[in-house]
Order: sequence, then C-alpha cells, then structure tokens
Amino acid sequence: MSAPLELFSYWRSSAAYRVRIGLHLKALAYLAHPVHLVRDGGEQHAPAYAQLNPQELVPTLRHGAVVIPQSLAILEYLEDTFPDSARLLPAAPAARARVRALAQVIACDVHPLNNLRVTQFFDREWQLDAAQRQQWTRHWMQRGFAAMEAQLAGDPHTGTFCHGDTPGLADCVLIPQLYNARRFEVDLTAYPILQRIEQACLALPAFAAARPEMQADAMPA
Repeated sequence: MSAPLELFSYWRSSAAYRVRIGLHLKALAYLAHPVHLVRDGGEQHAPAYAQLNPQELVPTLRHGAVVIPQSLAILEYLEDTFPDSARLLPAAPAARARVRALAQVIACDVHPLNNLRVTQFFDREWQLDAAQRQQWTRHWMQRGFAAMEAQLAGDPHTGTFCHGDTPGLADCVLIPQLYNARRFEVDLTAYPILQRIEQACLALPAFAAARPEMQADAMPA
C-alpha cells in the first residue's frame, strides 16, 4: 500500500486552499492536519511543525518520506506523481509556461504582500492601523488582478477557465485570492473575466469541497 498524502493546512490560508483544490481536481484522498495560524501565537511556530517546515508556513505536504513545502511545488509534485488523474498543466511547453505565468501573478507577486505574517509585522513593528493595512492589501490585489485580467483578455487560449475549458493550476491559485479579495472588500467590478472564471470554478464539486468554510477546522469569520 502506498503512503497516504498528508496535508498540513489552515482553513483560511489561500495557499493551502489552492492545494486542496488541486487534490480534489485530481480526486486524490488525503489526510488533513490543521495548523491554526493564530491560536497560541500560531501553531506553525511550534517546534515540531518548524522541524517539518522551517519556514513555519502552511501548507506542507507529506507523502511517506517526502516532505514538500510551498503550494506551487506541492501542486507540481501531485501533477508529476499522479499523471493518470486530471491534469493541472497542459502538455505543450508554451501552454505550460502560460499557465505557470498566470499562477505566479498571484502566488509570487500578490499573495506574499498580503499574507498573515506581513500584516502582523505591520501591526507589531510599525503600528499601522486597520485602515492602512487594508489600503496596502487592496492596492496590491488590484494591481495583480488588473494584470491578470489583461493577460486573459488578450489571449485566445483563455476559455471557460484560465486556460481552455478545463480547470488547472492557474485556476487553483486564482480562486483563493478572489476569496481573500472579498474578505478585504476589494471592488472586483473591473475584472469581469476573473469573475466569470470564478463562477465557472465554484460550480464544480472539486472547488466547492475545497472552500474554507467546508473544512473541519473552519471557524466563524
């Protein structure tokens, strides 16, 4: 029997959310290990978890002796390890590069600027108030969404989803960030393509099962 997939996750982490989407799209069973990012100063900082993931972030995937931090690395590992399930990346090199580039707009240039440890630093070190933190978060989300909207609008490979008519890696990354945008009351009216893709994704069982409020560790907002 092969080793189980174990996901160390937090219900409202957008990085963990994108991995849950990928797991559900590929119909892969997994064991979820909640890591509460706020309780007791953050369970991600506990010595046992820090040994597993020295960055002290979620998600982390453990598959037998293999331990992988970083959500995009996890998704590509799932893609390579389980090639017979639904594909998250297209076959052609140019198409794969396009999907990766779309995913990285969010994963590399937007999300790192608004995640929990950044906003906690603002509060702890600079004493920025809630309005200032919200302004920072909204600014960088809007910049990223505008760029992604333009990329999708100008490319004939955009379909029902970010690339064609099958959901994949870019959709796994986009949907959690739109969830975050609504938490921070970002006006999304300027991004009709992103909203259309979001509606198509959320209608699918894989995306519905991965939603934060569907997780066992979900707490009231």
